Amino acid sequence: DIRQALTLEQLQSIIGNYDALIVRSQTKVTANIIEAAGKLQVIGRAGVGVDNIDVDVATHRGIIVVNSPEGNIVSTAEHTIAMLLALARRIPQANSLLHAGVWSRELKGFEIRHKILGIIGLGRVGTEVAEIAKGLRMEVIAYDPMISESRAERLGVRLVELETLLKTSDFITVHVPLNASTRGLIGRSQLKLLKPTAMLVNCARGGIVDEKALYEALDQGRLAGAAVDVFSQEPAVNNILLKSDKVITTPHLAASTVEAEASASIDIAAQVVAVLKGQPAASPVNAPMISAEAMSVIGPYVQVGTTIGRVAVQLLAGHPESLAIRYQGDIAREDTDPIKVAVLAGLLDAMTEERVNMVNADIIASSRGLFVTEQKESTCEHYANMVTVEVNTRSGSTLVAGSSLRGKTHLTRVGDYWLEIEPSGSYMLFTEHKDRPGMIGAVGTIIGDTDINISQMQVSRGVQRGGGAMMVLCLDEPLPEECYQQILAIPDMYKALVVKLAR
Repeated sequence: DIRQALTLEQLQSIIGNYDALIVRSQTKVTANIIEAAGKLQVIGRAGVGVDNIDVDVATHRGIIVVNSPEGNIVSTAEHTIAMLLALARRIPQANSLLHAGVWSRELKGFEIRHKILGIIGLGRVGTEVAEIAKGLRMEVIAYDPMISESRAERLGVRLVELETLLKTSDFITVHVPLNASTRGLIGRSQLKLLKPTAMLVNCARGGIVDEKALYEALDQGRLAGAAVDVFSQEPAVNNILLKSDKVITTPHLAASTVEAEASASIDIAAQVVAVLKGQPAASPVNAPMISAEAMSVIGPYVQVGTTIGRVAVQLLAGHPESLAIRYQGDIAREDTDPIKVAVLAGLLDAMTEERVNMVNADIIASSRGLFVTEQKESTCEHYANMVTVEVNTRSGSTLVAGSSLRGKTHLTRVGDYWLEIEPSGSYMLFTEHKDRPGMIGAVGTIIGDTDINISQMQVSRGVQRGGGAMMVLCLDEPLPEECYQQILAIPDMYKALVVKLAR
């Protein structure tokens, strides 16, 4: 559905009907809206900034937030350069005078060639701005504590401290997200460091630059000019900066091009569809992000992690107190955080009424005091890769391992028993019993008499014949209590447990 110009109250009243929500910057997705969204799985932001979305509340609710950082990079960078050139040549002022019937050739500008451009934030947009500026023969310096010297050198950009950038730049442009650490990043004390001939451009987010302090600096002649596309409160029809003839303004248009809107729309729609299909998103805001190269290695093991976490916790009684995860094989060389989160999501989703997934699993695990350890081994004796989890409660522990074979999740070990079975159907029955003739037939007959289909079955013998054995059966329907009790009553049956594979 396409709904436009909704009030917050109207959006809150209908959001409960939807599985996904896609917005641009104007729509505020507040805590109240998210709390009212009982079915919502994903919020897509067709653009970069997500300060209009309460990401923390979405995360706690297990709702993934995705954005489209690639779609408007070029448009935002070009708008930044356009604003910079308009400042340097005083184009808006000249245009206004001529439209008013005044032919004035006294509005002298200056060249930007060989001028110093200071970029605060050398991310995707900042990098694109740097490339364009170098083409215009500007000297580019940047402040970004997250960027390495080697990367800056490859870009032809010199990294400096923020104070140095502010003191030496002829033009300063801001390209950082708005968060607690960047709100008011350019305030009174920072503006005092600028040269009186310097000019400031903000096409990032409103609130990064203190607007009142900027107005005062311009009014007092401590700054030559500013170009602003974003404001702390939008629409900004009464903003103090509109009173200054030294400020060029546009109404949040940096990303508003035909190409950017089409690119962002296609990208965010594809990501939302992927999330709804249970696939990883390309640009998650509040979930682990992984490169395509790494995903080709560990991708199948995310589902392995979810499955073995879910199975392991249901084979135990009591509240899990600790969890040990071991990664073996090629996956141990990659970032395994998505697998860890998947294990937690599977484990917690099976034991709580809360919605638990890759988004909020870490938070819920921490709130429940679950202690997690991880171990990596680059070799694996039995399989190319394997993930093993050991769950401990006060009453005992259990171990479950899994691998991916032909792209499908397989359980490879439960406790001391090695096996190889693909979890299928809706339920699995695990039995421990004496290794003797007739056990398979006895269990199969009871289940068959209940008219429940067995999709797969495997028996794993212990270290010696006649000792212990484990039988694993995949069932299409739940096992009735009466049937379960009959299985427990089979002579030499030690234990039987039913595991639910999905909520």
